[in-house]
Amino acid sequence: MKSEENSAARKAILSRIRAAQGRSGVPDDAEREAVRAHIRAHPQSPRPASDGELVTRFRERALDLASTWHEIGSDSAIPAATAVYLRENNLPLRAVCWQEFTGLDWAGSGMEVEARNARGDDLVGITGAFCAIAETGTLMTLSGPHTPAAVSLLPETHIAVVHKTRIVRGMEDAWELLRAEFEHLPRAVNFISGPSRTADIEQTVTLGAHGPYRVHIILAP
Repeated sequence: MKSEENSAARKAILSRIRAAQGRSGVPDDAEREAVRAHIRAHPQSPRPASDGELVTRFRERALDLASTWHEIGSDSAIPAATAVYLRENNLPLRAVCWQEFTGLDWAGSGMEVEARNARGDDLVGITGAFCAIAETGTLMTLSGPHTPAAVSLLPETHIAVVHKTRIVRGMEDAWELLRAEFEHLPRAVNFISGPSRTADIEQTVTLGAHGPYRVHIILAP
């Protein structure tokens, strides 16, 4: 019910914006194509030089942001790599995950993993990523029925599986990839750059202020 209420409120807000622009109804194909044409016709702004080593750059920037890192050879190794990380850090072997990981052998690695949205008592969340941005060490995730944002935002420990083929150079490339693969944008796009942090109190950096204390990246082929 809450999801339906939020969706109705969102539609009402967008309808008022369109009305203020002198438009009615919802965008049709012609209007959407006009927007795409406008984006294609305008070149990107100047960007920092890049040596093209996306994986190396992403790893360096992610580590700079206090994320941790482990590389595996296949998706089947995700449960074992996750269990090793949790044991090494004395963390619980229970977690919630996105639906795409339900077919993995979690029990074989001694873990209890449920595919559902996170609750307040969940301490570990396992997600994928739509893509990763090498320039900033950032994960880009999209909200959806099978990719609930709370799994990456609510637990104290966020474990993110990133595939090498989904690492892009910069933010511009991430948005371009999203527009290419989705006709309609998701309700929320989240950018995660390491553990949550703040320096609001006496300019002292504190981790876990507004989200996870830890972000562990598992790099898959």
